Amino acid sequence: MDLVRYRTRHSGRPRVGLHDGGGVAELTGVTSLAELWALPLADLRARLAGGPLGEPVPLSEVELLAPVDGRTEIWAAGVTYETSREARVEESERAATVYELVYDAERPELFFKSAGWRAVGPGGLLSIRPDSTVDVPEPELALVVNHLGEIVGYTVCNDMSSRSIEGENPLYLPQAKIYFAACGLGPWMRPVWEIEDPYALTIDMVIHRDGGPVWSGRASTARLRRRLDELVSYLMRGDVHPDGVVLSTGTCLVPPSPFTLAHGDVVEIAIEDVGVLCNTVVRGRPRASDHGQGPGGVSWEGTAGTFGPGATTG
Repeated sequence: MDLVRYRTRHSGRPRVGLHDGGGVAELTGVTSLAELWALPLADLRARLAGGPLGEPVPLSEVELLAPVDGRTEIWAAGVTYETSREARVEESERAATVYELVYDAERPELFFKSAGWRAVGPGGLLSIRPDSTVDVPEPELALVVNHLGEIVGYTVCNDMSSRSIEGENPLYLPQAKIYFAACGLGPWMRPVWEIEDPYALTIDMVIHRDGGPVWSGRASTARLRRRLDELVSYLMRGDVHPDGVVLSTGTCLVPPSPFTLAHGDVVEIAIEDVGVLCNTVVRGRPRASDHGQGPGGVSWEGTAGTFGPGATTG
């Protein structure tokens, strides 16, 4: 069972539903995921088990949206895998020891990644900053956390990153990580009680270019240095998340230099027992939003043409 945020072909209104492998049924009486993150874990489990549900719709007939809404924010952890530490040290020109110290420190690196409305769902367009020269996707297991700080589920995150900008100076991290459509999320939320061991999940990433794979890699959450509850505990210290929060737990797959994403690349991330997130990458930034609906309804003005609903490439 997966908790999904979606809309149908006949209605632009986002809905909340359950996906059981065959179709999507609306969870009636629920207007947002944020409402569910206000519930304690036990109450959430009972709510999902008890329905009621609307008539199922085939998955092929709905548009899946990023599983985040309301005031729910997306945060991320860094340098939680040895691979991530090595990549940060490699890209840094002046402060490599900063990342080495964070890897061994008691306090983890946590940073704000995205407001929910900036997140891109499955099939949407992810952006490369036009002022960046080296860019990579970062496949990560993301935690869905309720307002009490309980982990209630998991989803897939693509934490897009500009290695060239961050490598100039660690203080440029926000510009390297936080910009419109820099965060892919989805395709749904898998409840925590359906994952037997979150520390034994295979993570695969394939980057396609011109119709074929140009880079691929495999790793496992078994190599995660930090405990998931430890990361959440630091995130909740001194802060409040009334609509819950999504916390991406760091990357274990980083394409080595000199690899960089190109306009038109397709990034596919699969996390065992959680889901598959697939997005196309474009260079440029959104030209206009569609009534505040976010990246799913924007046109893109980039170096190789315009992308988006009703647009043509050139």
